[in-house]
Amino acid sequence: MPMSPFHLAFPVHDLEAARAFYGGLLGCPEGRSSDEWVDFDFRGHQIVAHLAPEECAGPQTNAVDGKNVPVRHFGIVLPMEAWKAMAERLEGEVDFLIEPYIRFKGEPGEQATMFFTDPSGNAIEIKAFADISRLFAK
Repeated sequence: MPMSPFHLAFPVHDLEAARAFYGGLLGCPEGRSSDEWVDFDFRGHQIVAHLAPEECAGPQTNAVDGKNVPVRHFGIVLPMEAWKAMAERLEGEVDFLIEPYIRFKGEPGEQATMFFTDPSGNAIEIKAFADISRLFAK
């Protein structure tokens, strides 16, 4: 069964900063927009940055694999080579909350992951699996 695109709306403090980050740095094409929101194509998924500065706050964290993982975050699972290219592209462009590394090494859920925030403090995770069939492995 083909995967259905998800839709995610999130707050930002500045739409132009969101356009520069999502459109420029992450390469997400822009869709519809207004003075209060902007749609982006996040690898086939619809994400919408809504202007709501009062909703923007730093992320709370929980411990996962010895790292402080932001509780509220979103992201995408990429093929491993695309993940590596993204990690290289983001180096020096973002302040990583969690630097690119392999999480759960040697376990069923082994995955490459990295965390960073957008200019409004929204946490983003980009991950990859050497074997995508292990995405939900226990």
